[in-house]
Amino acid sequence: MATLAASALALTACSSGGGDDQAYPSGDITLIVQAAAGGGSDLTSRALAAALEPVLGVSVIVENRPGASGSTAMQYVRDQKPDGYTVGFGPVEIAMLGHQNYDVDPADFTFLSQIMNAPGVLSVPADSPYETIDDFIAAGKDSPLSIANSGSGSIWEVAALGLAEETGIQVNPVPFDGGGPAIAAVIGSQVDAGVAGSGETLAAMNEGQIKPLVVFNDEPLADMPDVPTAAEAGLGDLAFGGWGGIYGPDDLPEDVVSALEEAIGQAVASPEYEKTVTNSGNLVVHHDAAEFGSFVADEYERFGGLLGS
Repeated sequence: MATLAASALALTACSSGGGDDQAYPSGDITLIVQAAAGGGSDLTSRALAAALEPVLGVSVIVENRPGASGSTAMQYVRDQKPDGYTVGFGPVEIAMLGHQNYDVDPADFTFLSQIMNAPGVLSVPADSPYETIDDFIAAGKDSPLSIANSGSGSIWEVAALGLAEETGIQVNPVPFDGGGPAIAAVIGSQVDAGVAGSGETLAAMNEGQIKPLVVFNDEPLADMPDVPTAAEAGLGDLAFGGWGGIYGPDDLPEDVVSALEEAIGQAVASPEYEKTVTNSGNLVVHHDAAEFGSFVADEYERFGGLLGS
């Protein structure tokens, strides 16, 4: 606790950058979440908020603003005063929505830190004839395969289309209202396969209800050590993740960015935050402001090609 208290004092010594002499932060911070309470984004955001409070020495209040595929929350954060008192949890869709006719452009934000990733996993029903990703690809070259995803235009639909583009297989994406329902469709053999995040996939795998065939991640997953990565399966650099991080309005003052960047780094390294994220089957990932901003820009360009804009 002494270290956290010292950190709080150091961080509050920063000026606010808002044209006054108040230390930052001198009041509560609101963390906007683009999804409803109870989901993965909400769980991660609340874990981060709890870990941030002792570091910053102020309350971090989570506020859910779901709607319009997440664009409602993103536009709200974009339009707030750039003073560091309103920030948001930015999921992978922050790099996708601008290519899907939503008024969301990464250039309108200040990216502070990446804090997690949920690698995509392609799974089939437990009684599926496809035992390996090679079996699945061979079948897909003969006739179209139905692949459940978390919604039209979602990251998991893009992952299915990316797999098709990489391998030349025929796929029919089947949208559901979230990764959980997509996995339920796989369990019930309503589809040939499904793509969802590692956290959404893990429980069903452990229950023997589905068979994961490939992980769309650069590194193997500790919870799925026998499931090959795309590279290990000979699919090249086919990486799709439900990543997330913290962002704010454009033009946040440098001292505010530095204070939040340092505080988020400490929060992500806390045992409590790590436990929450890893227990949900996801990965703790930390990239600083410069790294996260560059990563989002690269993802925005990549999704522009994949989404045809």
